[in-house]
Amino acid sequence: MLSVRKTGNRIASLSLCILLSKHQIQVHHYHRTIPGTILVQARNPSKLSVEIETAIEECRYDETWKLYELHMQMEGFPRKLTMNKLLTGFAESLDAYWLEKCYGMVKQAVEESKQNLLEKEPLMYLSLALAKCGLSVPASTVLRKLIEMEQYPHVTAWSAILAHMSLTAPGAYLAAELILEIGYLFQDGRVDPRKKSNAPLIAMKPNTMALNIALAGCLLSGTTRKAEQILDMMPRIGIKTDAKLLIVMAHTYEKNGRREELRKLQRHIDEAFNLTDIQFRQFYNCMLLCHLKFGDLDVASDMVLEMLRKAKEAKNSLAATTLVFEVGGNDNKSLPRQVPVQNVGNRELKVKQNSRPLGKHILSYDGFLTDSQFSNLEAEAKEVLETLLSELQMQVDLITTDRGILQPTERIYVKLVKAYLEAGKTKELAEFLIKAERGDSPVSNDDSALVHVINSCISLGWLDQAHDLLDEMRLAGVRTGSSVYAALLKAYCEANRTGEVTSLLRDAQKAGIQLDSSSYEALIQSSVLQKDTQGALTLFKEMKEAKIPRTGHKKFEVLVKGCSGGGDAGLMAKLLQEIKEGQSIDCGVHEWNNVIHFFCKKRLMQDAEKALKKMRSLGYTPNAQTFHSMVTAYAALGGKYIEVTELWGEMKSLASSTSMKFDQELLDSVLYTFVRGGFFYRANEVVGMLEKVNMFVDKYKYRTLYLKYHKTMYKGKAPKFQTEAQLKKREAALAFKKWIGLC
Repeated sequence: MLSVRKTGNRIASLSLCILLSKHQIQVHHYHRTIPGTILVQARNPSKLSVEIETAIEECRYDETWKLYELHMQMEGFPRKLTMNKLLTGFAESLDAYWLEKCYGMVKQAVEESKQNLLEKEPLMYLSLALAKCGLSVPASTVLRKLIEMEQYPHVTAWSAILAHMSLTAPGAYLAAELILEIGYLFQDGRVDPRKKSNAPLIAMKPNTMALNIALAGCLLSGTTRKAEQILDMMPRIGIKTDAKLLIVMAHTYEKNGRREELRKLQRHIDEAFNLTDIQFRQFYNCMLLCHLKFGDLDVASDMVLEMLRKAKEAKNSLAATTLVFEVGGNDNKSLPRQVPVQNVGNRELKVKQNSRPLGKHILSYDGFLTDSQFSNLEAEAKEVLETLLSELQMQVDLITTDRGILQPTERIYVKLVKAYLEAGKTKELAEFLIKAERGDSPVSNDDSALVHVINSCISLGWLDQAHDLLDEMRLAGVRTGSSVYAALLKAYCEANRTGEVTSLLRDAQKAGIQLDSSSYEALIQSSVLQKDTQGALTLFKEMKEAKIPRTGHKKFEVLVKGCSGGGDAGLMAKLLQEIKEGQSIDCGVHEWNNVIHFFCKKRLMQDAEKALKKMRSLGYTPNAQTFHSMVTAYAALGGKYIEVTELWGEMKSLASSTSMKFDQELLDSVLYTFVRGGFFYRANEVVGMLEKVNMFVDKYKYRTLYLKYHKTMYKGKAPKFQTEAQLKKREAALAFKKWIGLC
């Protein structure tokens, strides 16, 4: 028995010597300048921790990392103080390489259940640094881990992290997910604010600024339905609106075609006392766009005419005031500020020319710790929010302001004209343009908006529409020059439409229009081609007797090319481009989408299904927004996986046979439903589509979802006997598990 013990002791001693020799070689390999003997350090890891702390304080990052790896091999994770110094030291570097290394440390510590080594403040600081460097996925993961560990970050701190994340499309999507996840904790009064123990959790509750940041990021990245989910959550967590939030809400409703919601919002906009000119401009721009989406051209044109009327009144008022001051001899006194019709303030938001800040600096960790109220982070978040809102404002192109008075731009005329022409409402279009020009400043006969529209129709080959507009113009008593008649006449001649030529000549005579030489030349050439020699001679004689000079007007092509002034395309050029490049709006689809969305929001799925069926029967093709409303409603109800599977089949069929495109939000909602229900074969189909078009996926969300509902699924060995269906189901689940990184 004694010999066995001696043998065991010798083996243990030999093993220790080998282990120490091994450590000596490793330390010598990693760092040749470490003071002290290797064997002492191997026996005393605390000295190695001191070396790590000294190296990170002196920003010797390569050396720090080698020492950290050595410590991991010898003793595992360093002590808590050292770990947190590593986190803050690497975070201060703002170097993506070291930040990713640092995030790997955190990830490993959590996986090995060593999260007790990680403190709240260093993790928040690391998340901020990751967000500033555009590493949105690890930044959001660190935030989520903090919440899981019940180390709740203050709303001001995580709002700043959210702000930097929202500068990229994937980051904006994750920011929206975080808002929804955090907001869920506070929905419907789940947290009692009267309990002192809930104070840290209450301090994390989303506020107005956090929502503004997430919503603006969503709108700029195109994830507008995710933004609407955030708006739906607002009343359930008691968020108060401010001026910025009202405008962001308007943009969200416009993008999603929620006209009724916009109308409800208008009351709050008109009653708000602190809105700027630019905010009013944005709201009414959203209103106009929404009316156009629904094909409500009468309301849209009335809005434009009302703007012109108020602008004219304000102009006359200003002119009268100026005259009074000039007569009174008050040359040295400045004019009183024009009181705007729609707005009290007249402040303008400064649009930054350099777009978005890059975030290449970070507050020191000591400064971060001493700023207990997070005032520096709040200032950062506000700065980024203003930048996001500035970018959003730059999308406004239908309305401008002059001294606080809303005025339409050429862009709204272009969109209205296109919509009227597509709807075949030439009479209404002519009436609108004539009213607009009477209300606006006087223009020459050949330079009016209506003449430009007629010329555009001629250029596009829409001769009947051009003729109809010309008739409406003549019947309304609006005179014009000969150029527009000449252009239409030549187009009719080229199209060999002799009947229309005769009609147009009669109209020109009634209007007292004298045709130019190029028109006669086109008529003569047309007569010759039709072998009407006598008609050609008659025209030539008429032209000679009228003593019409042969120079005539410029060719129509020259007119089209010359429709620009001051370097900007004129109305005609813009209209031609809009018609040729712009997509036609299917107003019926918007109407049905709103009906279906209403039923889905109220969870009246039978009514929603009937509405979808009726929509199809009337010949309207559902789009991504239609399916998104249905799928999210089914997911909220739970257990409706068969219904979603049927919709998925229809989506794939439409995508292959029509122009319907899958978007990130739709695929994400479908994937969520399939994973929740354990339909992994279908889930993998969705994953394949997401990866095919390189769309961002929040894998953390799906990893959490899988562990919540399917943690024990297929953990053991496969059974010896299973059907082909069971085998496929198992393979699909394992493939998905591998995709989310769980095996």
